[in-house]
Amino acid sequence: VQLQASGGGLVQAGGSLRLSCAASGRIFSINTMGWYRQAPGKERELVAIITNGGSTNYTDSVKGRYTISRDSAKNMVYLQMNSLKPEDTAVYYCNVNAVETGKGWRRNYWGQGTLVTVSS
Repeated sequence: VQLQASGGGLVQAGGSLRLSCAASGRIFSINTMGWYRQAPGKERELVAIITNGGSTNYTDSVKGRYTISRDSAKNMVYLQMNSLKPEDTAVYYCNVNAVETGKGWRRNYWGQGTLVTVSS
């Protein structure tokens, strides 16, 4: 299973960006899809997650500003980021908890990361 993230870039504070992540390969089923981020000198943290039933959860610092969504038919997950702040600057990673075809267990897969830089 491979994940390809896109949509990062440089934006001014208060601006918006939309991240996309496509999952491909021998996918039997996908459970959760999510986004994590890692700022310089900090640990990777969960930003938002969405279940295959559509339930979502967000870290407190992005609630009301970020929206996660998914297109299960296309194995895509999105992160709409509004009212961006300099402290949102980080490398954003998509994550999928999935079962690969031919294997009987779920595991986490990670994308390569996309850099989001918010200038003040």
